[in-house]
Amino acid sequence: MKIIAVDENRDDLDLISDLIYDADPDSEIIEYEDPLAALGYARETRVDVAFIAIQMSDLNGLELGKYLKELNPSVNIIFLSEDDDDAGKAMDMHASGYVVKPAEAERIEWELEELRYPEYQKEHKRVFAQTFGNFEFFVDGKPVEFKYKRTKEIVALLVNNKGAQTTNGEIMATLWEDEGDPDKKVSYLCNLRQDLQNTFTKLKLDGVLVKCRGSLGTDKDRIDCDMYDWLENKKHSKYTYTGEYMSQYSWSEFFRVDLDELDFEDY
Repeated sequence: MKIIAVDENRDDLDLISDLIYDADPDSEIIEYEDPLAALGYARETRVDVAFIAIQMSDLNGLELGKYLKELNPSVNIIFLSEDDDDAGKAMDMHASGYVVKPAEAERIEWELEELRYPEYQKEHKRVFAQTFGNFEFFVDGKPVEFKYKRTKEIVALLVNNKGAQTTNGEIMATLWEDEGDPDKKVSYLCNLRQDLQNTFTKLKLDGVLVKCRGSLGTDKDRIDCDMYDWLENKKHSKYTYTGEYMSQYSWSEFFRVDLDELDFEDY
């Protein structure tokens, strides 16, 4: 799991981080004394659990928790407080837990064992990307409709790139090659990115799209994909590659050659 711990008090932050590590040494723990820095991190990286001190100055813990929930409704928020005064507000926010300082090892272990959104719930992937034949993007078994056809093509490119960040320049070069006015392409790409963000937000696909400055990517682990499964399992894959890959897009031919070679090597 990816866990953030946020507390302006350095001693309290060190204590909670040590207790989290003792309870779950396999998790990645990131510490923040600055709640705004923690929020910035959560905007770019999906967080599974957040231990947040309520009493903070620039941005109090309840406010930070609200923003984190907007970014990822299934984040497990565990509030840390000097007393029980804000327990009711934490419950109203549907927090995963509430710990009164100083935190104790048994309490942290219990909170991590009783998460509101446990890890097993993430094993089911809502998203399926079909790449063999024509590309199609499904959420909860239904094909997704975007405002612009080019938006779907961007999703196809991101799936093709297997989670790697793809720059705006690479997207434009792939979708339009050398055609058209560069300024108009930049403007159009802005509209496509907004359409992509709006559609994913509407479908509550939190964490699937990974946005960075000037680039886009996907969280590959949150997508079920025929091509991913085939590359990993080959003959044992539940999907069969028959020489057709994202057939509606001309740029896919370059990647199909690589798949053909891998398919030949397998026999």
